[in-house]
Amino acid sequence: MLGRLFDTIGRKPMITFSYIGSAVVAVVLAALFVTGTGGVWTFIIVLAVAFFLASAGASAAYLTVSEIFPMETRALAIAFFYATGTAIGGISGPLLFGQLINSGQRSQVFWSFLIGAVVMAAAGLVELWLGVAAERRPLEELALPLTVADAEQDEEPTDARDRQRAGTAPVHDDDPHGGHAERP
Repeated sequence: MLGRLFDTIGRKPMITFSYIGSAVVAVVLAALFVTGTGGVWTFIIVLAVAFFLASAGASAAYLTVSEIFPMETRALAIAFFYATGTAIGGISGPLLFGQLINSGQRSQVFWSFLIGAVVMAAAGLVELWLGVAAERRPLEELALPLTVADAEQDEEPTDARDRQRAGTAPVHDDDPHGGHAERP
């Protein structure tokens, strides 16, 4: 649903908006939860809005990761960020949230919403600061393939044919081909 806005406004501002927007909604969730106002349906609707915003930003963030790494390391970079995020959030989240729920105090669970809000706001600020505006730009412009970078650094001819093409091979007057290899 937000895809059109990501295409027209741009990924960087929309990822920032998605993350910071979900942080604001998480604070609203915390307030609803700790005060017990609004009822279950209000809480569920606001929770759905938070997940809607956060998931839109996260989906687009994968595109950003895939665009800023060279093709040869792109899959490894995506796997690394996914595994790291899943390990940190997937392990610490349930442990922390479980402890807060087991306390039986709404004020303790309130803190989990605020922690989530801070993490989401931080992600939005990082995107604002470090994000790349990659819309309508070729991938090669964003991240050169490693092989291109290697080729640009390798100015020295590597074999006789390369030296001949570069004009650095000696040409002998008695050579019937004028210093160039005969082609079969």
